[in-house]
Amino acid sequence: MSAIDWLSDTVVEPVVHVPQTKPATSEAAVTNSASVESITVTRLDGPTPDAVGLLPTSVTGLPRDFWGASSSNDLARLIRMQAPQNMPAMQELLQMILLAELDAPIGADGTGALFLARIDKLLDMGRLDQAQALLERAGPQTPELFRRWFDVALLTGTEDAACETLRTNADIAPTFPARIFCLARNGDWNAAAVTLETAKVLGYVTAEEDALLARFLDPELFEGEPPLPMPKQVTPLIFRMREAIGEAIPTPALPRAFANADLRPITGWKPQIEAAERLAATGAIDENKLLGVYTQRLPAASGGVWERVEAVQAFDAAYAADDPSAIAKTLPIVWAEMKKAQLEVPFAALYGKGLSRLPLTADTAPLAYLIGLLSEDYETVAGKFSPVSRSEKFLAALARGDLSTANAPNAKARAITAAFTATGTPDQFAQLMAGNRLGEAILQATILFSNGVGGDLENVRKALILLRSVGLEDTARRSAIQLMLLDRQG
Repeated sequence: MSAIDWLSDTVVEPVVHVPQTKPATSEAAVTNSASVESITVTRLDGPTPDAVGLLPTSVTGLPRDFWGASSSNDLARLIRMQAPQNMPAMQELLQMILLAELDAPIGADGTGALFLARIDKLLDMGRLDQAQALLERAGPQTPELFRRWFDVALLTGTEDAACETLRTNADIAPTFPARIFCLARNGDWNAAAVTLETAKVLGYVTAEEDALLARFLDPELFEGEPPLPMPKQVTPLIFRMREAIGEAIPTPALPRAFANADLRPITGWKPQIEAAERLAATGAIDENKLLGVYTQRLPAASGGVWERVEAVQAFDAAYAADDPSAIAKTLPIVWAEMKKAQLEVPFAALYGKGLSRLPLTADTAPLAYLIGLLSEDYETVAGKFSPVSRSEKFLAALARGDLSTANAPNAKARAITAAFTATGTPDQFAQLMAGNRLGEAILQATILFSNGVGGDLENVRKALILLRSVGLEDTARRSAIQLMLLDRQG
């Protein structure tokens, strides 16, 4: 249950002080020989952050007692097991659950284990804006919450506010690197330099931290020196200081959350494009933001990502002009590029419904139909197209949610048919449902589905049955359609 390993150590854990008493007798000394380090303190008073959320039940449709009788630690474990790049419909379901305003589990102990797991999974998916909003709603007043909020601020360029909070909140004791960074950000360079020297004398900074902090405080002293070696572990604090001294660390090899830093205007266009694609693949940014990055300006190079930019811009111009002939020429090209980047669903969200309304050529209409099925308007799209092939007919039936007479074209379709024609709850989930553990059952189902995408279609069948049995019909249909149309390996 420990924090994700790239978080900065920005705060010091609170120390428990035990009042001193008079020297004990030898007998008492034996009885009371426990050291301070062996004492574990758990906060039992006050509300638990597990109940904090952004989306009310009127938006999510989830019951307030969604977590029910499940253990907070069991739920936290299942959340951390979620694949960050599952099928998009499952990603959306997971995000809704992570952001939902729900009652804490019945047995919640006040430690916020479930809330921390929700935050960490949002960070894992690169969804920093949502994580930041949740943390601010809960109030980052504890070391575990503050260090996450501070790191989000570092990656989104709002670290000045975080440093101000650190300065005015006496209950949060910063580590020396964090204190020095914030002193410098607040313009007190002399105090930052003195603090660094003090930290070195007391042994509170490592040689690696000293080298980076010294360059951060006075980079001119090190002009002509070779760059610092690459750190073994890159935290947001290290990332921002390396950036400040002109030794930026590329984000593609770092956890997905770091890609958000490349969306800032100070970053070059190519890194912005690559970051936007990486984040859009997990739904961390919406499709309109992705399109905005693609269409900032005309590409000045060719090959690689520039082929995709050119294809998107050409198609977008044809679509905006309602030109069926130009769409017929550009759609296959842009779709091939979207498949390379696994961005088919964001593309479908932008254009899928609109394509179904256009008088397209016979060669273009089938592809437009498949793209439309990957949009939220899949059922409407299916009603406007006359399927011909066995696969097209199966997909139309799946979009309507009625596979009772469908002819499955392959093994995936047969597993989906079995799920959509089944009744009841799979035995694997029956005990959870009977024990008031709905949220736990759904989290297990999303994990099963992700595992099944790699080839275990029995897991797909069980997951879809569970989702449909608890009223998540739209998620089940969209996930099944995506399983049929997207080339994923789980």
